[in-house]
Amino acid sequence: MLDIVRRLDVFIVERAKTARHFIRQVGPLQPIGALMFVELDREGNLTSEGRALFEQAVRQGRDVGLLSEAGCPGVADPGAAVVALAHHLQVPVVPLVGPSAILLALMASGLNGQAFAFHGYLSAKRPELVRQLRQLEQWAYQRHQTQMFMETPYRTPWTFEVLLKTLQVQTSVCLAQDLTGAQAFVRTLPVGSWRETHVSIRAIPTIFLLGTDTAHSWGSFGKTQKK
Repeated sequence: MLDIVRRLDVFIVERAKTARHFIRQVGPLQPIGALMFVELDREGNLTSEGRALFEQAVRQGRDVGLLSEAGCPGVADPGAAVVALAHHLQVPVVPLVGPSAILLALMASGLNGQAFAFHGYLSAKRPELVRQLRQLEQWAYQRHQTQMFMETPYRTPWTFEVLLKTLQVQTSVCLAQDLTGAQAFVRTLPVGSWRETHVSIRAIPTIFLLGTDTAHSWGSFGKTQKK
């Protein structure tokens, strides 16, 4: 993957300054000053000027890289509109593997990874948040589907407090924080157990996962059925 990134000379990015810093660390084949960085707007779209530069690069047969500040472009991060434009222009799209907090959290949770849904950010208003949490819990049981959402660092402790007061004691909750970072923490427990741990929740980037207790279903594997 890094070999591909090193040879690119056109990048579509969220912030040119931090993108240049990252590409410089990767070790591009060309001088950093010779590379082109096209910024997305606040909605994650290309400006008219940015689209013109993208289309010009395509006509010239140049490969273009789409770079996120963190995570994966188009997955809880800007970039989907650019990929859609590439498809519209019949430009081949090649996804490169990178760390995604959503997938890392799911991998480490022990909850159902065969059926899951990601809901982005939930409401910052308590009554609406309670309603949303109850809805996600209902879907988890009805659809046997892991429900996932993310939260900003400063609201994480408050959201976790509301969650523990809202959900049923048997519902499994995974708290996945600062994945791949120095303060990484992942733990899955039933709500009832979380209430008894009295853990201090840190105000750092967090993915929440809700699901049913899959451990009970594992007990059926390997058992001999009587005829």
